[in-house]
Amino acid sequence: MKRALALAVAVAALALSGCTAAASPGGTAAPPTVTTRATGTVTGTPDLLTVTLGVVTRAGSATDALAANATAADDLLQVLRDGGVADADLRTSGLSIGPTYGDTGRITGYEVSNEVTATLRDLAAAGGLIDAAGRAVGDAVRVQRLEFSVDDDSAARADARADAVGRARAQAEQLAEAGGVALGPILSITEIVADRSPPVPFARDAAEQAATTPLLPGSQEIGVTVEVVHALG
Repeated sequence: MKRALALAVAVAALALSGCTAAASPGGTAAPPTVTTRATGTVTGTPDLLTVTLGVVTRAGSATDALAANATAADDLLQVLRDGGVADADLRTSGLSIGPTYGDTGRITGYEVSNEVTATLRDLAAAGGLIDAAGRAVGDAVRVQRLEFSVDDDSAARADARADAVGRARAQAEQLAEAGGVALGPILSITEIVADRSPPVPFARDAAEQAATTPLLPGSQEIGVTVEVVHALG
């Protein structure tokens, strides 16, 4: 009997606590709200190309593989610099060394991979520059990743934000009208930050291209998503 009474008191206390939390400090119920989420988009033209070029060399010893890779990597960097790429737009993005194995599982030599990521600001010359890198490094060159982007997208993002807020308000108006209530002022606006799109992979090694490698930036959608809370009534 005592245990059942104690359980009943505990349940009543929880119920009272839930009712109290739903009320504001002044004892009045929180005003009703409606929350909508929308994405605004604008279209921009990419003016930057970020490309990751790799140099892969193999030799019977790790020392020889590293030495060959250093020479090829220097040749690659010189081509990029001669093509107008500033040192500030060049960075080492990967370096690895490991053994190579034969059919029997025994170590046959060593392989070294060195990756350089370059930001190319002259898109018209980018294809020819990648071709020149292929000619300089030969079969050791690899084109690992390509990504087009807009250098300064602040104005485009401002337009996308305005578009997103307008779309979110239109949704709120529709919901309020459907519910037969008046739409009140905006209580909060939150921008939802999303991950950028992954880089677009390149299909083949630059060394395999016979003519100037065509690179088409196309257009890029810049989107901003917002969540807007309106009061109702």
